[in-house]
Amino acid sequence: MSAYILRRLLLVIPTLWAIITINFFVIQIAPGGPVEQAVAQLEGHSSGIMERFTGGGQEVVTADAGGEGNTGYRGSRGLDPEVVLAIQKQFGFDKPLLERYVDMLVNYATFNFGESLFKGGNVIDLIIERLPVSISLGLWSTLIIYLVSIPLGIAKAIKHGSRFDVWSSAVVIVGYAIPGFLFAILLIIFFASGNYFSWFPLRGLVSSNFDQLTWYQQIVDYFWHLTLPIIAMVVGGFATLTMLTKNSFLDEINKQYVVTARAKGLDERGILYRHVFRNAMLIIIAGFPAAFISIFFTGAMLIEVMFSLEGIGLLGFESTIQRDYPVVFSSLYIMTLLGLLLNIISDITYTLVDPRIDFEAR
Repeated sequence: MSAYILRRLLLVIPTLWAIITINFFVIQIAPGGPVEQAVAQLEGHSSGIMERFTGGGQEVVTADAGGEGNTGYRGSRGLDPEVVLAIQKQFGFDKPLLERYVDMLVNYATFNFGESLFKGGNVIDLIIERLPVSISLGLWSTLIIYLVSIPLGIAKAIKHGSRFDVWSSAVVIVGYAIPGFLFAILLIIFFASGNYFSWFPLRGLVSSNFDQLTWYQQIVDYFWHLTLPIIAMVVGGFATLTMLTKNSFLDEINKQYVVTARAKGLDERGILYRHVFRNAMLIIIAGFPAAFISIFFTGAMLIEVMFSLEGIGLLGFESTIQRDYPVVFSSLYIMTLLGLLLNIISDITYTLVDPRIDFEAR
């Protein structure tokens, strides 16, 4: 198993390289890069912003209609070409494309993600600052979904075709049909807006006086802020996992070894949890990395916006809109690396659940 894990870890390197390389060159051809956005910002705002690029005390000279210069940026009309060149240099776009690409690979190999182009500050610091929100939303949502869906799916498989199975399926499907952001709006209107109740806060992960609270008050305050966002995220997350669990258990229950175990006189609970459970859980474990990454990085974005939570999902979205390339590529790099490592952990979990699985032999 150790040799298999080592091979998988070594495969992480070319996989990361391929994903980063493809996205790097694809995003270079996308219009509206950071230089164009900065130029448009300069043309639309006061000269105070221009001083950032011209040295502070120099007068910004505008070009006439025919004197835009060969800057390569459509938004540079009306600006001194030297100003545009200064912007390109600040953002690192004065270097050739391949040189920028090689610099990125070298920096990412040492986990040096540079500075944000628009938000200011180190990219790692920005990501670490947003991590508590994303970890909170992703961890608790995934935990609640798995703790509810797996027992519910098992119960539905055991009572397949009963009233409980029919009604629980109806409830789960209705919950799945309601988008998370729409359910979040309903929660805000009824429980946080003051129109009906004002039981929960609408902003932030903790209260402004969090540091002054006792440890148990801090725990209560933390979950008080998380209650509505977590409910909005998990309400539609039960359907897929519940039905997957049910179908997986139904498939195993109908197999010959279960019939043989019953014929030998084993009790139903022993058959279910000693034999069926191991085999049925394999497909559920296989989907965990994708589910966790999806909730952690993308599924929470709209929830973060609606509840004013500054998480990684919102950071990635804002950075993509602003073409803040260091933040975009850093988020992609970290998300991909985490997903690849979780896939390896998933394979290890396979062998823990079912020791008959031997990846090394393959």
